[in-house]
Amino acid sequence: MLFLVNVLNFYDRQTLAAILEPLRHEFSLNDTQLGGLFTLFTIVFALAGVPLGKLADTRSRRTLLAGGIALWTGLTGLAGLATSYAMLLATRLGVGIGEAVCTPAATSWIGDLVPAARRARAMAGFMVAVPVGIMLSSAIGGPVAQAYGWRMALVVAALPGLLLVPAVLLLTEPSRPEAVGSGAGAAALPAVFWWIAASGAVVNFALYSFSTFLPAFLTRYHGMSVGQAGIWSGLGSGAAGVLGAAAAAFWGDRVGNRLWLAAGTSLAAAGPIALAIGIPAGRGVAAVWLAMSGYGLLQMYYGLVYAAIQDVVRPAMRGRAMSFYFVVTYLGGASWGPLVTGRLSDFLAHQSGLAGEAARAAGLHGAMYVVPALSLVLAGVLYVAGAKR
Repeated sequence: MLFLVNVLNFYDRQTLAAILEPLRHEFSLNDTQLGGLFTLFTIVFALAGVPLGKLADTRSRRTLLAGGIALWTGLTGLAGLATSYAMLLATRLGVGIGEAVCTPAATSWIGDLVPAARRARAMAGFMVAVPVGIMLSSAIGGPVAQAYGWRMALVVAALPGLLLVPAVLLLTEPSRPEAVGSGAGAAALPAVFWWIAASGAVVNFALYSFSTFLPAFLTRYHGMSVGQAGIWSGLGSGAAGVLGAAAAAFWGDRVGNRLWLAAGTSLAAAGPIALAIGIPAGRGVAAVWLAMSGYGLLQMYYGLVYAAIQDVVRPAMRGRAMSFYFVVTYLGGASWGPLVTGRLSDFLAHQSGLAGEAARAAGLHGAMYVVPALSLVLAGVLYVAGAKR
């Protein structure tokens, strides 16, 4: 059930990426403005996570999750009524508050439920929801937007909440191993935790940029329709992410240092993603195959690193630890990924000397190289974190 909640979490979060091109045309937006939708969402998401993480350590996680689902799905559907960029942005900020409940409460719950020897498998299984949710957002959102308009795509994304809220309220929480309230906040976290958090900033900068702009990249640079780009990026993300999470589940409980394994997979991911971006225009299917092989390797990060966090943090601090992790990773990385990549795309489009859609395609093509570059940086940060473990 927690897996399904996380699927909906990422489905609703990323549906906007599948409909960027229709939004751009309807509201006459540039890539900086499109990236800003994700940046401001992420800032609110990270800041809201701090008090919600504390509540996850001291209050009913079941009630928190149910309330969060109701809030974020309701506002996702409401975004379908937006008549301006400002109204669309306002609904996304509310979605960020609702979704900030999910991971601190759910990972704390799993940490209490599953022993350390099987924790990588459990966390990897939970985080399979990331590629599955992104797959559904693209594979459903893109075709629905093409057939019925982008507003209907947002309404469809909100509907599963009607089933998940009552289902979550029927769950039984595990007991907490320690008395709640112990620990002294951020000061009680070990030094290795902050290196892990820094790695989160890097990986989320890269992955949020990748997921946000991949459908638009396939549309502009390779000539796919909105529906085709959604299906290819969605199915590719889903398949690659599931395989990556399965690999993390298989190897994560068999290695002595999960952080070093994550460093190796991040290093390996840079090559195929760079090759995918370098493929000539018009070969979108080949680009998807290469990009997704690197994406699957990057998706191994979550199962390995989230399990490592649960290992190094005391049980009574798990919810707060994840909220502090999110402050660093989202304010330091994910919140800026789409915005910086979008701004770089606009800059390169202007510098290209081309006009109209050709310039937009060239700009985004060049900006996408930030993803493989950051994969190399991520490998270095995880190696240092593993050495301090």
